[in-house]
Amino acid sequence: MLDADFEPTLATAEALARRWIDGIDSRPTSISSSAADAVAAADRPFPETGLGGAEVLEELAAIAEPGLASTGSGRYLALVTGGVTPAALGADWMVSAWDQNAGFAELYPGVVGVELAAARWTLEALDLPRDSAVGFATGGQGANTAGLLAGRHAVLAAHGHDVETAGLVGAPSVNVLVSDEQHSTIPRALRLLGLGTESATSIPTDSDGRVLVADLSAALDASDGPTIVCVQAGNVNGGAFDPIAEISAEIQQRKSQRGDIWLHVDGAFGLWVRASDRFGHLAAGVEAADSWAVDAHKWLNTPYDCGIVIVRDRGVLARAIGYRAAYLPEAMAIPNPVDSVVESSRRARGVPVWATLRSLGRSGLSDLVDRCCDRASELAAALEKVEGAEIMHAEINQIVVGFDDPSGDDDHDGHTNRILAVVQAGGECFPTGTIWRGRAAIRLSVSNWRTDSDDIAAAAAALTAAHRLRD
Repeated sequence: MLDADFEPTLATAEALARRWIDGIDSRPTSISSSAADAVAAADRPFPETGLGGAEVLEELAAIAEPGLASTGSGRYLALVTGGVTPAALGADWMVSAWDQNAGFAELYPGVVGVELAAARWTLEALDLPRDSAVGFATGGQGANTAGLLAGRHAVLAAHGHDVETAGLVGAPSVNVLVSDEQHSTIPRALRLLGLGTESATSIPTDSDGRVLVADLSAALDASDGPTIVCVQAGNVNGGAFDPIAEISAEIQQRKSQRGDIWLHVDGAFGLWVRASDRFGHLAAGVEAADSWAVDAHKWLNTPYDCGIVIVRDRGVLARAIGYRAAYLPEAMAIPNPVDSVVESSRRARGVPVWATLRSLGRSGLSDLVDRCCDRASELAAALEKVEGAEIMHAEINQIVVGFDDPSGDDDHDGHTNRILAVVQAGGECFPTGTIWRGRAAIRLSVSNWRTDSDDIAAAAAALTAAHRLRD
């Protein structure tokens, strides 16, 4: 067996990681190189000879760090990006060192056992049916795709069609009812599932981004075949929750008359409010759904990448997504995780989830959700005091704000976009832009466990200063 001296490489990796983490609070949130710069820095000839591991990591850091986002900063308010908790980071390092394929219980029982515990804790934290199947996918795309795969199986099986063996040829058309503010992973999943985006009927939403129940009910009346309904627990653009309790009650009533309806909840970040006594009511009714998708790398603050798919009927998910081979171990008393996600080979993503939940506990998870919501409220309140700023929408940990052009030219979109560019370049905080009801806006997401009131004050000051540059 070849000698393996990991010590110099691991020591260098730790030193470089520590340097990065120690600099989080002192580094600007702006990115110092462009995408083109980053590509050019990495675009080197394939070397004829290799380097030692430590030297490789030094070179890697020099190439990559100028183009790295400060996602660990409490002032990084872009997209819905969590930081990473110390326990999750440490667990992720251990996952890499262990190098286990977390797909088969009999071959890799250590990490599978931990993931099953993480799955059980996740169901408890979200107060979802305790015997549901849980899979640790790559993110919202993987989780939504797996949940909709299960839904496709179920609604077609209700019509006597085995889509896993017969495919979609000759199958009844599947109706998919979605919000007109659906997350982009939903239409992509429909493409991957062979249903196509034309299978989807967009249901109008109100001014806050919530599905209109009367319109959804009318669409259900018009769908006389296999039907999948997708609702959102946390609109990714503004944080709004569809009226899921009302929707799920209507679907349960219809299910008593027909068995070909499936309710899927896209709860990428918003589903975590179920862990909070203060905000859990916003996601009331989701427990009646058939499948759920949520991300751990968002509000739970685990490292990228980690999404979670949850399906009430584990048999349906396994039939829709599982597979067998002569050289692979059969599922015995312990289910094989490979029957819950689309990946065959994958790292043990659920281990950092276990570590995060173990480090937080029930009260710490609730506090994490509450603190982020409170900090978002502070930021909205501070911006409301700024003349010319308009809070277009604010809910839980999400804020959408626009700014009126003070020059008199009424170029509100241009002014808002200029503010965004100035703030992003300034490095005090890093929000991202969006379009809200046809108008340019700035979107701020408070999802990092480290964000405190000082971070909020700095973000508000940066936005205000950029707005007043044109006074």
